[in-house]
Amino acid sequence: MALAAGLPGSAVSLWLLWTGDYTPKVQWTLTVAIVGVWWGFAFALRDRVVFPLQTLSNLLAALREGDYSIRGRRQVPDSALSEVLLEVNALGGTLREQRLGALEATTLLSKVMAEIDVAVFTFDHQQTLRLVNRAGERLLNQPQKRALGRNAAELGLSECLDGDSIRNLQTPFPGGLGGRWQMRRTSFREGGLPHQLLVISDLSRALREEERQAWQRLLRVLGHELNNSLAPIQSIVGSLDSLLARQPRPPDWQDDVHRGLTVIGSRAESLSRFMGAYARLARLPPPTLQPLEIDPWIRRVVGLETRLVVNLSSGPPLVIRGDADQLEQLLINLVRNAADAALETGGDVLVGWKKNAGHLEVWVEDDGPGLSNTGNLFVPFFTTKPGGSGIGLVLSRQIAEAHGGSLTLENRSPGPGCSARLRLPAQ
Repeated sequence: MALAAGLPGSAVSLWLLWTGDYTPKVQWTLTVAIVGVWWGFAFALRDRVVFPLQTLSNLLAALREGDYSIRGRRQVPDSALSEVLLEVNALGGTLREQRLGALEATTLLSKVMAEIDVAVFTFDHQQTLRLVNRAGERLLNQPQKRALGRNAAELGLSECLDGDSIRNLQTPFPGGLGGRWQMRRTSFREGGLPHQLLVISDLSRALREEERQAWQRLLRVLGHELNNSLAPIQSIVGSLDSLLARQPRPPDWQDDVHRGLTVIGSRAESLSRFMGAYARLARLPPPTLQPLEIDPWIRRVVGLETRLVVNLSSGPPLVIRGDADQLEQLLINLVRNAADAALETGGDVLVGWKKNAGHLEVWVEDDGPGLSNTGNLFVPFFTTKPGGSGIGLVLSRQIAEAHGGSLTLENRSPGPGCSARLRLPAQ
């Protein structure tokens, strides 16, 4: 190639030389000089252009094949081809770092996929299994080698690839113990073709653990309440039995019997109220949704509190769908609790509402002493008030969640007191 590059110019020079008026000696001398220059130019061109271009071609071929370890050496500094080689070397280093990062990320993802206790499956557009992790192998009760390449119907997963993308299942799987499962499905593309990612998690263990903890909390509160009533009743019964067995009886024995029976009746009434509160909490009916105007609802509840003046911060006119009776009971509980707290310190109570991102937010704030134990606020039958039932906040939160909303209660910051916030869907 280098020789061919100088050949046209040399041929023209020789033709002019031999057709001109020169002596044979001069012609041969000039011919040798021209051929020498031609060869020198050809070798210089090969060293300065051809070899670097071949090196550049080899580097690009190595990058295309995924070999990022080869580097080119600049033969002539500050030349255009040297700058190109420098950039290609830098590109190779960048691609090498990116490939190492991708390999490390892929390795980490493989480790996570293998260790998580959630079954993960990938199906192609023909519902053929392309990927499964260890939890998926256990769920199918077959190894990966035997499961890959099989159809979803053969694996018993065809139901998961149709219908809602997020739902709960009660499907018995070969490697599962039955129970409840949560299924999540999403789509992605690989190689231009649609694929589906299926994730199945076992809810049974989590639900059983939550159920066990709920029973423990309930039994702890029930045991505490029953002991508070049965212990004095047992003591008084023993005292009365001893009193009636004495001969002769003391002159005021009838007064002692009367006082004892009064205490027994009081504790029995307390137990009756406790069981009534439990039945009320357990039998809350589902809400009957009707249009409900916010301003009259809140003003009506605020007007029911007569122990102090409740300040009202009016919000925008809104209409939501809700059960007026249940929501009124919810707000009564919140305002009453706030008033109880404010009366302890001589503070105020503020009630207001606003619309926030498609939700109605109602807040009840007080200047009371604040909350000393926030961990048990929504534990059934837990109360710090003398004579309290311990179901007001639990019932209120249950009503809020039945309406698709939420209820939170926390200490105000800054400032004393606490703040209750009710969020309900608002169209």
